[in-house]
Amino acid sequence: MQVAPGEAASWAPLRASGDLHHTPDDRPTYHASVSVYLDHAATTPVLPEVADMVAEAMREVGNPSSVHARGRAARRRVEEAREDLADALGARPAEVLFTSGGTESDNLAVKGLFRHARDLDRARRRLVVSSVEHSAVNDSVEHLVHREGAAVTWVPCGRDGVVRVADFAAAIDDPDSGGAASVAAVIDMWVNNETGIVQPVAAVAALARERGLPLHTDAVQAVGKVPLDFAASGADALAASAHKIGGPIGVGVLLARRDAPIQPISHGGGQERQLRSGTVAMPLIVGMSLAVRRAVDSRADEAQRVGSLRDHLLAGVLERIPGAQVTGLWEPGDVLRRSPVHAHVLLPDCQGDSLLFLLDAAGVACSTGSACHAGIPHPSHVVLAMGYSEQEARGALRLTLGWTSTEADVLDCLAALPEAVARAQRAYAATQLRAAARGA
Repeated sequence: MQVAPGEAASWAPLRASGDLHHTPDDRPTYHASVSVYLDHAATTPVLPEVADMVAEAMREVGNPSSVHARGRAARRRVEEAREDLADALGARPAEVLFTSGGTESDNLAVKGLFRHARDLDRARRRLVVSSVEHSAVNDSVEHLVHREGAAVTWVPCGRDGVVRVADFAAAIDDPDSGGAASVAAVIDMWVNNETGIVQPVAAVAALARERGLPLHTDAVQAVGKVPLDFAASGADALAASAHKIGGPIGVGVLLARRDAPIQPISHGGGQERQLRSGTVAMPLIVGMSLAVRRAVDSRADEAQRVGSLRDHLLAGVLERIPGAQVTGLWEPGDVLRRSPVHAHVLLPDCQGDSLLFLLDAAGVACSTGSACHAGIPHPSHVVLAMGYSEQEARGALRLTLGWTSTEADVLDCLAALPEAVARAQRAYAATQLRAAARGA
């Protein structure tokens, strides 16, 4: 099955058939034990043509760093993919650095920017970071705090999930923290991975640039979902990943301006501009290039299609579950201030983890808004930062759509949800009664 550039309708036969196990010519593409997949923000089924391209490329032998003919052929495919990715994302080819995914890209940017600034000026050891970042950023920051003497200023967000430019300015210029002269880097994600709320990255980047500070943005959930142009954003570094948009797992990019003040965090062959070492994964890279091109070219039409499903899903949850809340900015039809794929809700008097398992048993695959460390569930730091209570945050549910999503998926989810919530609420009430009895 070949999909022409920007032709989102070419995916329709797979969606409409209700059978995502095979393409029309019976090539296997997506196998799952669930009937409804609403966890696209975690990973998205690989586009059939991407899977075909990766498989074809894996049959080619040649290290892109080798100088013989096969190595040069592999290098040519990598560089063609780099050029296409740059064009799709508003960057220059030299600004595209291939990595293993969003997490590595975030680590390279956060740690590399900090270490470069600190080594030039020991006074610059403070990171100014939004309070709603992905754990790849948060854990990198915490590592620098605990192991390398960094300081961090967390910038609060509003109830709508937006971290405002004025609050970034106050955090950067805070005299009690050393002002702008103490800052190594500013970090503001483009689209939140839990709620889908879009942040004012370009305005924050302009603010940082006025003060001579670099800005990194995690755009893993932004590519192909909302308008994105690296050059126009003013960011110095940007992280993206393939598997959120129908590409293969295990490959991503860090877009880094040629003058971005970043140090490498790993060492070896220096294949990617001396900032990232390791043999580049040509088959995954060409697959990512194709997936990004398809996602970007079809973004406007697909945002309207999927955004309509998101609105139906959110309205249906509010209608069926008394006390349910939609987190953050949401206006039906708006696909610019909130990602069109994200439906994030808080359900009362239940634990999201229990609800997750109940929905899974009913054939609906989704996720909670909590992070689980060492098997211990914690309320989402994103929801808490928005001003919700711990109890409210524990009822978070993230339902995310993608290229395979259909109206039938929404209807099936809404049909399964009331009973799952009722059972989760009964389980929560029983837990509370047992806890009260033990405390009596």
